[in-house]
Amino acid sequence: MEDSQRSGDLILVKKRENGIACITINRPKALNSLTKSMITDLAKAFQSLNGDSLVKVIIITGAGRAFCSGVDLTAAQDVFKGDVKNMDTDPVYQMEQCRKPIIGAINGYAVTGGFEIALTCDILIASTEAKFIDTHSKFGIFPSWGLSQKLPRIIGVNRAREVSLTAMPLNGQVAEMWGLVSRLVPPADLMKTAESVAESIIGNHEDMVLRYKAVINDGMKLALGNALELEKV
Repeated sequence: MEDSQRSGDLILVKKRENGIACITINRPKALNSLTKSMITDLAKAFQSLNGDSLVKVIIITGAGRAFCSGVDLTAAQDVFKGDVKNMDTDPVYQMEQCRKPIIGAINGYAVTGGFEIALTCDILIASTEAKFIDTHSKFGIFPSWGLSQKLPRIIGVNRAREVSLTAMPLNGQVAEMWGLVSRLVPPADLMKTAESVAESIIGNHEDMVLRYKAVINDGMKLALGNALELEKV
């Protein structure tokens, strides 16, 4: 079931002259749950911004009370048809391939697929209204966008087990304490803070920012000894 809004209105992209691009998931009445067309549009948005030389940093956020509540379960049959592994229409894959720094401005609920999109960002800044929830175990859906592997590496294995096996909400305060988010701010300050961090990144050496992001992200996939070799290349 597609949303009554036009598909193009559900993933909004705004590019600014200062090099910041903002993606807004814009389906607030459905807590920004993702239909098949939204998933495709989100993937295409990241692919396009990655290839735009005028864009230096990308911010992703949600409209209303949620960042993203995951895949719309009423559209799940369409979403999980045979082309689910099509990398061109996979937003998490396109985020992982994106050379530009991605800042997640988590304004509210980040649930399951939305949690996984958040985990794919390079920096997370959260509102005090943010809540991270993994419902894979609740609904019997096996994770496919990396939550089972990324979350333990960020907050620790035991904490990740608790979050994922209980399906209980992780609020912004605990998320900050556990190192999932780097800053926790009042809702009114969320976008201003995200933009300030983006501007600080843009003020640095552009090529080194891209290389530094890549070496950190690539190194996280390796054992420490092998990762250290990346600095010698």
